[in-house]
Amino acid sequence: MSAGHSHDHGAADAAGPGDHRTKLWIAFGITAGIVVAQAIGALLTGSLALLTDTAHALTDASGLLIALIAANLMMLPADPQRTWGFRRIEVIAALGQSTLLLVVGIYAAVEGIKRLFSPPEVPATELLIFGVIGLLANVAAIVVLSSSRGANFNMRAAFLEVLADALGSLGVIIAAIVMATTGFLQADAIAGLFIASLIVPRAIKIMRETTAILMEFTPQDLDLSEVREHIMGIEHVLDVHDLHASTVATGLPTISAHIVLADECFADSHAPKILRDIQNCVEHHFPISITHSTFQLETQSASEAESPAIRHE
Repeated sequence: MSAGHSHDHGAADAAGPGDHRTKLWIAFGITAGIVVAQAIGALLTGSLALLTDTAHALTDASGLLIALIAANLMMLPADPQRTWGFRRIEVIAALGQSTLLLVVGIYAAVEGIKRLFSPPEVPATELLIFGVIGLLANVAAIVVLSSSRGANFNMRAAFLEVLADALGSLGVIIAAIVMATTGFLQADAIAGLFIASLIVPRAIKIMRETTAILMEFTPQDLDLSEVREHIMGIEHVLDVHDLHASTVATGLPTISAHIVLADECFADSHAPKILRDIQNCVEHHFPISITHSTFQLETQSASEAESPAIRHE
């Protein structure tokens, strides 16, 4: 038996975590300032919309702090005890952020429904002022993070947090204008529900995606049945089993399998060429380019001798 491992260093470097810490520090500083300003505004006005947006901003600031910690850990090199380094910390950080967002969203929804039936008096002018402050600050944070929003899960979660918070501040502003011009006090509760409607679906989406990675589900856009079919189409390949694919972190999919070859491939040294063909197949023939691949080449007799308990077709 023989095994092969493919690791394209150029591709791996390109898929590296990248250093986005400066942008995260700036966004964190802006968001922390928003929390202080809006907390003061929520105490002065008693507004649910502003209180919810403050809680959202606090969650964002916490999330950005987690993102900063994750960004620092992601830059640490791999070692024999941590063979992937801390690359997966971005996934854990995004899952933590989305969980916090979900809690805030559910609270805002419950409190908003209550206030629809019993709206408190809210000073519209003060509410408008704090809403504008929050919106301007969030727009500044969006500008800082926008160019790196697609870099990894960590940065995407951070960007989406400040984007949703900006929309929340816009909701606060609209509620203040409606209350000032019409006296419709339920506008504050409706704005709170609007913010909740922004938070909950986004939080669930990120939770679903990050959980799929932690559970080592097959990467999106990769059909393992198609992968198996392609490998089986290579000459002298008799079988493919124990085929697994997962994602370590953003831009880092991996695949492994046991490949059964005809016995003569090992006798005439043809096996290494087949291995290169398989590695080339998974790197270039599918929507996701997989440069981290590990394949164990087996003779048919060796494959049949494997324990059924550990063999997975």
